[in-house]
This record gives sequence, C-alpha cells and structure tokens, in this order.
Amino acid sequence: MQFEAPLDRHRETVRSEWIDYNGHMNVAYYVLVFDHAVDVMFDLLGLGVAYREETDQSTFALEGHVNYLREVAEGDPLRVTTQLLDFDEKRLHYIHQMYHETEGWLAATSEWMSLHVDMKAKRAAPFPDEIHARIASLMDAHRDLPPPDQVGRRIGIRRKTG
Repeated sequence: MQFEAPLDRHRETVRSEWIDYNGHMNVAYYVLVFDHAVDVMFDLLGLGVAYREETDQSTFALEGHVNYLREVAEGDPLRVTTQLLDFDEKRLHYIHQMYHETEGWLAATSEWMSLHVDMKAKRAAPFPDEIHARIASLMDAHRDLPPPDQVGRRIGIRRKTG
C-alpha cells in the first residue's frame, strides 16, 4: 500500500458550538479534531471500528501533547496532516499538524503514543502481521520527513539562571 508523506486526508470546519467565552475554539475541540484525524489514519491502517468489532482488539492513547500555536475561530476551515514518527510491535508514535486550510498557517500540533490492546485480556498485544506490515509501509513513506519542532517537547517553566 502506498501512503503520502505526511498523510493529508482530514478536513474539518470549526463549528459554532466549539467556540468558548474567549471567542476562539475551545481546547477540548482541538483534541476532538485531532482525534478525528487519528480515526482517518487508523482506518487506513486497518485499525478502525470494523477491526475492533471483528477482532476484539483496539488501540488506547497512552500519552498526548498538544501545542496551541494560533487561534482558530468559528467557520475556519482546518486541514490536519499526520506523520508517523516511530512504531514497534505494540505502539505507534505520531504527530498531527493542524493548519488553517485556506491561509496555510499552523494552528496547533498534537503528538501521541498509542498502544495496541487485546480487549478481552485488557492487556497490550502485538499488532497482527498484516497490520504491522501496513504500519511499516506508512513508516517507510514517512521515514525521511523531518520531525516537526514540537516533537518530544517537555512542559515546564523555564527559569532564568544567574
């Protein structure tokens, strides 16, 4: 299977009910838009709802880091790209970048680690060979992409010394 680098398949428009008292999209809805982009990637990899129903296996989010870089407002068109950064037999490490679709500026990023889980055992489980092969194919397409600046960032207050 051939994948573009990065994946560029998710579009969404900021809805009025997503706007907070500051007049821009509430933080929770940035995460929702990024979660919709995860669904797109997982469907491409064969890890979507049908996979869950057929196999009793799924993925869980282990950790996520969102960087809010610029406000988006009601009606703004959004484009979210996805880049696979790394994977192993049970985990996926990826980042999404949210852009204003018509103006092109970067609004936010979301870096995630997801874990493949056997839902019956409630334990981590290796990806099936077919899914692992698709993930490897996506990694091959993304291997030469430079990681965005937000990858691996820590949160904390930086103190001046001296």
